[in-house]
Formats: sequence, structure tokens, C-alpha cells
Amino acid sequence: MEAAARSWRRSSSSHSLFQFFIFSLAILLLMLNVPHVSASEITNKASRKTYKSFIKKACNSATYPSDCYKSLSKYASSIKTDPEKLYRVSLFVTIKAARKTSFSISTLWRLKGLSRTEQAIVRDCASTISYAIDEMKQSLTVMANIQGADHKSELIENIRTWVAAALTDEGTCTDEFDGQKVSYEVNKNIKKTVLNLSKLTSNCLALLNTLSNRS
Repeated sequence: MEAAARSWRRSSSSHSLFQFFIFSLAILLLMLNVPHVSASEITNKASRKTYKSFIKKACNSATYPSDCYKSLSKYASSIKTDPEKLYRVSLFVTIKAARKTSFSISTLWRLKGLSRTEQAIVRDCASTISYAIDEMKQSLTVMANIQGADHKSELIENIRTWVAAALTDEGTCTDEFDGQKVSYEVNKNIKKTVLNLSKLTSNCLALLNTLSNRS
């Protein structure tokens, strides 16, 4: 009887040790699978949230807030909370969209069977978008000189003039469609992209207030 008891205790002890080993192994594997989050990662995440909040607040004053935030939030780590960087990126994004629009228009010259009306629209829009790109570039050149300038308000007004001129030229292009019969390809490659460009340009004009309030 005593021998049987000793045998049972040894068996029970071995079973407990085995369970403890399995439990410890499970805990170790769980710890290995948990990703390590450093203090710097937490700080960076908090910083990105702050930067995006800054952009969202600035875009609330834009003509098209959702388009503004969508186009700028991807550059949050570069913009941070600097109004001048915000505006510089806004100009960059708009010029990039203008070049894309210009390319879309240029592809139409390869289309066969364009009517005289469509040919006139393509020709005129190509010219006006080219003007708009030059005007946006001029505003970017002025923007490069704004940091630390004594006459910042004057420079801001110069930027406003160039951006407003670009917006007018873009509007001239879309006005060409009024009352005209155009094909789906012409409508898709010009009107849709120009309207999107006009939204970005209009936002650029509205975002100038972020600089004006700081000057």
C-alpha cells in the first residue's frame, strides 16, 4: 500500500512538472509573438496624429475640405505643424495635378475623328492649362522667398494673384464645354481632370489664410 502511494506521488509530481513546463513554454511563445513597441514608436505615432490634426484643421477653411485633407495628409510627416510647409506642399500637389491634366489633354491629339468643336476645345484647354502651370510655378517661386521676409504680406498677395490667375485659366477651359456636344473621351480626359485640378487650386487660394494669419 505504501509502495503504491509512493508510486502515485511520483506520478503526480511528474505530471505537475510536465504541466508547469507546458505552461511556461506557452507563456514564452506568447511573449515572443507580442510585437515590441518602443517609446520612440509611440512618440512617432502621437506626432503623426498631431500633424494630421493640424492639416485637418487647416483644411476646414478650404473650399473643398475633404479633397484638401486627402491630398495633403499623406505628407503629414513633412508638413508637421508648419503653415509655410503646408502651403508649399499644397502648391506642389496642385502643380503635379496640373501636369497630369496637361498630359491627359495631350493624349487627345492622337484620337481620330475629333470634330472641329472638339479640336478647338483641346487646343484652347492645352493653352490655358499651360498658362495655369506657369502661374502656379510663379507662386511657388514667390513662396521660396517668404521665410523670414520683412514684406511677407506683400509676397502673400503676389501668391494670391498668381493662384487666382491659374484658377481663372482653368475655369476658361471648362467653360469651353458649355452648350457643346463632345465625345466621352474628350469629356473624360479634359473636363473631369480639370474640375479636379480646379478644386485643388481653389483650396490653395483658401489656404493662403493660414499664412496671412501668421504674418
